[in-house]
Amino acid sequence: MTPETVAALQRAGLDADEVERVVRAALDEDFRYGPDITSEATVAGRALTADVVAREPGVLAGVPVALAVLDLLAERENAGDGPIGLTVLTADGARIGPGDAVLRVSGPATAVLGAERTMLNFLTHLSGIATATRAWVDAVAGTGAVIRDTRKTTPGLRQLEKYAVRCGGGENHRMGLGDAALIKDNHVAAAGGVAKAVAAVCSAAPGVPLEVECDGVSQVREALAVGARFLLLDNMPAGELQLAVAEARRYAGVRLEASGGLRLATAREVAATGVDYLSVGALTHSSRALDLGLDFTA
Repeated sequence: MTPETVAALQRAGLDADEVERVVRAALDEDFRYGPDITSEATVAGRALTADVVAREPGVLAGVPVALAVLDLLAERENAGDGPIGLTVLTADGARIGPGDAVLRVSGPATAVLGAERTMLNFLTHLSGIATATRAWVDAVAGTGAVIRDTRKTTPGLRQLEKYAVRCGGGENHRMGLGDAALIKDNHVAAAGGVAKAVAAVCSAAPGVPLEVECDGVSQVREALAVGARFLLLDNMPAGELQLAVAEARRYAGVRLEASGGLRLATAREVAATGVDYLSVGALTHSSRALDLGLDFTA
C-alpha cells in the first residue's frame, strides 16, 4: 500500500497490516479463478471515472479501506496499466443522502471494475454499521448514556466493524479477551460465586479493567461489596435497572452498562434509568448494509 493509504489508516485508528490482510483475502476470493473475464473482454485498454453514490440516507464508513482495496488491486493485477486514483468527496462519519457522491475513482477500466465489488462490500457493510450506530446515538442524545458495541462481530472483521461503530458516534467495548476482563455467569458458576470470581481475576491480572455481569439487583450488591466498580446489567427491565442504579450510586466511581435484549424503540427509556452505557450487539451482528453503488461519470 502507498504511504498515503497507510497514513490514512493510521489516522483512523486502524492497523495497516491487519487491513491489508483482510483486503488481500477479499480480493483473493474474487480473483482465485483468474482475471475479470467480463471486463477484460469489454473494456480492456480504456480508462474511466466513476463515483460511489449513496442510494439512501446513512452514515459513511470505510473510506481508508477503499483506498487499501485500490492500492492492493493495482499492485496485484494492474501494475502495468497505470495508477488507480481515488478522490475522497465525503469523510467517514458524515451523514449522506440519496444521490450524494462520496468517492470518485479513476483509472484503467479493468482495474476500477475489478475493485468495484470488493470496495463496495466493505463500504456498504461498514456504512450500515455506522448508520445503525448513529440511530442509537441519536435515540439517547442528551441523556449522558453512551452506545457501545460487543465482541459479536464477523470473524476476521472485528477491527473494521468496531471502527464503523466509532464512525457512527459509538464507543468500543473490549477488542478481545485479553485487554479487559468480563466476569460472566459461567465464570461465576465455575468460581463458586461473584466474590470468588472477582478475587481470582484481580489476583491473576491486577490492573486490568474488570467488569462483572449481573443478572439481578442481588448480584449487583454482591459485586459492589467486593469492590467491583464496572457492572454489566444483563437483561434487566427498566424498573430493575433503576434499582440497580440506585444501589450503585452509593459507591464512588461506579460505571453501569445495560445489555441484553435492548431495542432501539426503548433505548431512551433504558438510558433514562441512569446507566452509563448501552451495549448493543446488533450493531455489528445484524446491521443492514447501506445501499451504495458505483456510477460511471466519464
